[in-house]
Amino acid sequence: MQRIHHHNLVDQSEWDVIIIGGGATGLGTALDSASRGLKTLLIEQSDFAKGTSSRSTKLVHGGVRYLAQGDIALVKHALKERGLMQKNAAHLVHKEEFLIPCYDWFSVAKYLVGLKLYDWLAGRFSFGVSKYFSKAETLNLMPGIKEKGLKGAIRYYDGRFDDARLAINIAQTAKEQGATLVNYMKVTGLIKNEQQVKGVTTIDAITNETFKLYGKVVINATGVFVDEILQMNDSKAKKTVRPSQGVHIVIKKEFLNSESALMIPQTSDGRVLFAVQWHNHLLVGTTDTPLDEHSLEPRALKEETDFILNTAASYFKTKPTEDDILSVFSGLRPLAAPTDSNANSTKEISRDHKLIVSAKGLITITGGKWTTYRRMAEETVNLAIKEAGLPSTACKTQQLAIHGCQNASDNNYMNIYGSDRKNIEDLIKQRPELGQKLHQDFPYTHAEVVWSVKNEMVETVEDMLSRRLRILIIDAKAAIEMSETVAAIMAKETGADKQWQAEQVKSFIKLAEGYTYKTKTKKEEPVLAG
Repeated sequence: MQRIHHHNLVDQSEWDVIIIGGGATGLGTALDSASRGLKTLLIEQSDFAKGTSSRSTKLVHGGVRYLAQGDIALVKHALKERGLMQKNAAHLVHKEEFLIPCYDWFSVAKYLVGLKLYDWLAGRFSFGVSKYFSKAETLNLMPGIKEKGLKGAIRYYDGRFDDARLAINIAQTAKEQGATLVNYMKVTGLIKNEQQVKGVTTIDAITNETFKLYGKVVINATGVFVDEILQMNDSKAKKTVRPSQGVHIVIKKEFLNSESALMIPQTSDGRVLFAVQWHNHLLVGTTDTPLDEHSLEPRALKEETDFILNTAASYFKTKPTEDDILSVFSGLRPLAAPTDSNANSTKEISRDHKLIVSAKGLITITGGKWTTYRRMAEETVNLAIKEAGLPSTACKTQQLAIHGCQNASDNNYMNIYGSDRKNIEDLIKQRPELGQKLHQDFPYTHAEVVWSVKNEMVETVEDMLSRRLRILIIDAKAAIEMSETVAAIMAKETGADKQWQAEQVKSFIKLAEGYTYKTKTKKEEPVLAG
């Protein structure tokens, strides 16, 4: 296999900060560190945001659920961060109206009071005022909602965003600030001098080259993989995280037929369920299933998709069925490992983060959520500076615009690229054939693939179809249909051979079949020849 983006780490004598993990937390930390003038390296074993950070519910939120649990401080911090995110990544973070349908008057009163408190906590970062809507107004706003017994709905505002695109844009911003970032680079061990961690040994997952990289401080921001790094430092290290799986299904947006998002406050498992308009589809989730193992490609369990369909069915006028699922994806939350007998409940464990000095020269950050990525990064770099005796400078990210940041003047889907949209349109002017669509049912063009290959650190067809264009998690079947075209464009731009193309398509299709609902539920059936 070949690498599209060559990197050269050999000439670096020592980094100030080496970050392991290219998800929200790692990328945020790299941006914070580099913007303070520290010599920063981030390495990611797969692609940026490959794991949990591309599999969220796509909400930028203060956490209505944490408000119900009485965690006021957490909500207040998150609401402030939500406001900063909207300002600094205006092309990706948008205000979203949520409706909570109420089928009894007690719910109306309870949620109205709670959400007025939510508005008040947001203060100057408020996205808008919550309000009660009558039954008729609710049905007008959301024709797809179940009418029987409906008393009305409470409206409140939160944010919606594209998680993997924000990750790529943060990576680009970190690079602009002087950081070095490498995807497909796996850490194989820690370099130690007695008890002090001095760096990492790595292997390039594409070329198999190995590197020894030295740093004044190593930051473990690997999400559900943190324990693997901690065990490299101490083989007897106790588990610190336990994965909790969150599954989402994607269906046609016509099920709710609404511009607003739906929030179902009390599901049978005590969580909240969202149905969010996203990339012209409806994303419904999530679940909370404690797991004992973790992987880069977690798979939804049938009971999880059943749970989502059944919950949706009790609120939608038209009940979605398994045949309506266009894509199903799973993410793993790195929750704190339980230390008591209540080992199988994950939903009450706070999502707030933990920052630990695991050894001299090794800092571990775990937990948290996308909305607070910037604040977590700030705390992590503050601790790194203190631990490693690095030059102390103030955090700059509150005011720092993310690559692409600009407010859109129209509703074009290309606004997701922010200020890069113009560059892609210019590409089409220079090479009109790049204006062709990748698939008849979607607006995406050949030019977007070319742009991503040149500017967004894409290495594989999966990177392109899953995390640069979000097709795999919107419509897995369409993603499979696009894969050959995408591989051919990528090969042409990079000079890759036919064998690379064929391997890429084959491995992508195998992966994508895990996102199409049908193959998963029927895999027990024998395949008959002929």
